[in-house]
Amino acid sequence: MTNIASRLRTEEHSDEWLRERLDYMTQFLTEERREVLRRTLSQRTHYMRIMTENMFHPQNASAIMRHCEAFGIQQIHTVEDRCKFDPSVNIVRGTQKWVDVEHHDTTKEALEALKAEGYRIVATTPHRCSSTPETFDVTKGKFALVFGTEHAGISDEVIEAADEFLMIPMCGMVESLNVSASAAILIYMLSERIRQQTDNWQLGDSEALKLLTRWTMSSVRDYERILRRGEEEGILKIKE
Repeated sequence: MTNIASRLRTEEHSDEWLRERLDYMTQFLTEERREVLRRTLSQRTHYMRIMTENMFHPQNASAIMRHCEAFGIQQIHTVEDRCKFDPSVNIVRGTQKWVDVEHHDTTKEALEALKAEGYRIVATTPHRCSSTPETFDVTKGKFALVFGTEHAGISDEVIEAADEFLMIPMCGMVESLNVSASAAILIYMLSERIRQQTDNWQLGDSEALKLLTRWTMSSVRDYERILRRGEEEGILKIKE
C-alpha cells in the first residue's frame, strides 16, 4: 500500500484539507528546513517538462532525475515499452522524493498526454536543427524536451510529432556529448531563460500548496502516525 505522500501525487483534495495538514505537520520541522522547502518550491516549474524514451542505462536515468531536481523541473515523462526507467538508488541520492515521474507504455501515449496539456514537443537531436539553446523561443508557451537513447537517439514517432528540433552546436571531430551531458546543458540553460524571459513559469497556488504539503510530509519521520494521531485527537477536523 502506498503512503499518503505518494498518493498525493495523483489524489485530489481541497485546498482547505491540504492547508490544515500542512499547518499541522509544519510544526515538526525546523525553521531551516521550512525555509529550504519554501525556497525550493518558489523555483519549481511545469513550464518545461522532460520526456525520455527507453532509457536503459540506470546512470543516465539517475542523472536526468538529478538534473531536473537541481534546476527546478518538476515532471518527467518516461516511455517504457522496451525497458524500465530505473534510476539507481545509489546515484539518484534521494531526488526521486522531490521530482514526479509519469510512466507511459508507449511513445504515442506519452506524446498524446503532453499535447493534451498544451505542451510543444521539442525533440533534441544533433542531426536536425530548428534552434539552439540560445535561440530557442521559450516565450511561445510551455514545452517538453524529448531525449532518446544513447545510441539510437529519438524515435521516428517523436520526429514525426515534433513541433521543433533543438541542437547543441559542437565544434569537435565527433559527437561527443552523451544524453546525460546534453540533458544537463539544455535543462540548465532553458530553465534559466524561462525564469528570465517568461512571467508564468511558476506553479499555481493550488499546485504549490499540494506539492509543499507532500514535501512536508516526506520530511517528517513517521508522519503517517502523526497524522492519524491528529485526526483521532480532533486536531485535524476537515474530512474528505
